[in-house]
Amino acid sequence: GAGFAGLILLNRMGVKRIMPYILVGVFIWVCVLKSGVHATLAGVLTALAIPLAVRKESGQSPLHKLEHGLHPWVAYMILPVFAFANAGVDLRGVDLDALTGAVPLGIALGLFLGKQLGVFGLTYVAVKSGIARLPSGVNWLQVYGVACLTGVGFTMSLFIGSLAFSTSEALDQVRLGVLMGSVASGLLGFTVLRLASRAKDAQNLGSLQAGAV
Repeated sequence: GAGFAGLILLNRMGVKRIMPYILVGVFIWVCVLKSGVHATLAGVLTALAIPLAVRKESGQSPLHKLEHGLHPWVAYMILPVFAFANAGVDLRGVDLDALTGAVPLGIALGLFLGKQLGVFGLTYVAVKSGIARLPSGVNWLQVYGVACLTGVGFTMSLFIGSLAFSTSEALDQVRLGVLMGSVASGLLGFTVLRLASRAKDAQNLGSLQAGAV
C-alpha cells in the first residue's frame, strides 16, 4: 500500500523520469513476492502509475517509451524462453530418428509448409480474383513473410495435439514437432521480411534520388 501510494505521489508531482517509478516498483515487487501474492501484481500497479502524458522534449510519453524499450526483450527472449520452458519438451535422448518420426515430422511440415501455402495461396487467389486487394505499399514478398510467420504455433497446436494423442510418448513427439515447425517458420519469416524491408528501403531511396535529379 505504501509503495503504491508512493507511485501515485510521483505521478501527481509530475515526475516524468522512468527510473523513480522502476525503483518503487522493484520495492513493491519484493514486498508482494514475500507476501505470497503473485508478484506480477507489482508490474500492473507500477504501469498504472507511470505517466501517459507526452513529454514535450521527446514527443513520447514515459509509459510508451518504457513499453517500446521492453518490447524487443519480451518478444524475442522472455516469451520464447517462457513458452519453451512451459511446453515440457524433453530434449534428452533426441536423435535423428526422433526428429524424422512420422508424428514430429508431420506436425513440423504442417506448420512450416501447410500454414504458409494455405495463407499465401488463399491470399493470392483472393487478390487475383478481385475478392480482396493488397494494402497500399505492401508487396507479395511481405505477404509471403507474414504467411511464414503464421507457422509459429504453440498453445493451440499443443492443445490440438493433446486431443489427438493420449500417451505421454506421443505427446512428447507432438511437442517436438511443434517446436521444430515453429522455429523453422519463425526463422524463415524473419529472413523473408528482413529482405523485403531492405528491398523496400532501396526502392524508396532510388525513388528519392530520381526525384532529386
